[in-house]
Amino acid sequence: MRILVTGGAGFIGSNFIRYLLGKYPDYEITNLDKLTYSGNLENLRDVEKNPNYRFIKGDIRDKKVVDSVVKERVDTILNFAAESHVDRSILEPESFIRTDIYGTYTLLEAARRYKINRYIQISTDEVYGSIEKGSFKETDPLNPSSPYAASKASADLLCLSYFTTYKLPMIITRSSNNYGHYQFPEKLIPLFITNALENKLLPLYGDGMNVRDWLYALDNCRAIDLILHKGEIGEIYNVGADNERTNIEITKSVLKILGKSEDLIRKVKDRPGHDRRYSLDSSKIRKLGWEPEHNFEKALKETVDWYRNNESWWKRLKEKAEEFYKKQYGMEN
Repeated sequence: MRILVTGGAGFIGSNFIRYLLGKYPDYEITNLDKLTYSGNLENLRDVEKNPNYRFIKGDIRDKKVVDSVVKERVDTILNFAAESHVDRSILEPESFIRTDIYGTYTLLEAARRYKINRYIQISTDEVYGSIEKGSFKETDPLNPSSPYAASKASADLLCLSYFTTYKLPMIITRSSNNYGHYQFPEKLIPLFITNALENKLLPLYGDGMNVRDWLYALDNCRAIDLILHKGEIGEIYNVGADNERTNIEITKSVLKILGKSEDLIRKVKDRPGHDRRYSLDSSKIRKLGWEPEHNFEKALKETVDWYRNNESWWKRLKEKAEEFYKKQYGMEN
């Protein structure tokens, strides 16, 4: 199989490339990434010399670049490329519209033009919006709350329209909140881990009672792999781990693992449109044979330990994002 992974230098994309190269040594993988602030080739330093891996710096919005890659030697596309941080989408929504929607359109057009065998759109549980009780099924209506979630919902609808109109062989996967190694330190878990390591305050939104379902990135990679090989064309698959935790629980768990005081917690003004609870019904993918393998408490500790042991990786990334933290939280990172 000749695979194009877009956004492969990011968090989930880099984990997925490493996973594929380890499991399928005969697959050829091309990584197309613009290398924006969260794209980092250090994430793939251990596989960069693999003869079946190549990196191309490029923007998924650029038709010429996308066409040149797809027509050359690609039969499968997995689109991980996206602006993905809700806080950034509130401050600067334009890049989300351009990348998440127009970029997806550009990829879909290339997939249609060059008759790609399979196109996988990597989406998110945030497209459904908030739910007080129960869990969202793939057939539930979309109700995004943030510019980020709306851009991903729009991309999903584009994909579905290409399946209906052009019979494009596409599948959508929507996962819950991922955590693990190589996650850019602006998302809740890596931000709070690294802040605690530096004895800096942990900015917790509102009352800290927002609920998320936490999925270890490698479990998500296994799910995407299964969908790639056994998923039904035209379908959507929710991927959740049933590890629902409040943000305050996550915060206290991180501090406990690091042996830090809860005095580091600083409650800040809640962000606009902050969804209260996400929850996915993952019964469809579980019927394909997938289930999460990693225990949350153990995987969280392994994640904390990874950041503790890889300060050189995250330190300079946080320095680059310093201005953003000042804007968003009204405090030093």
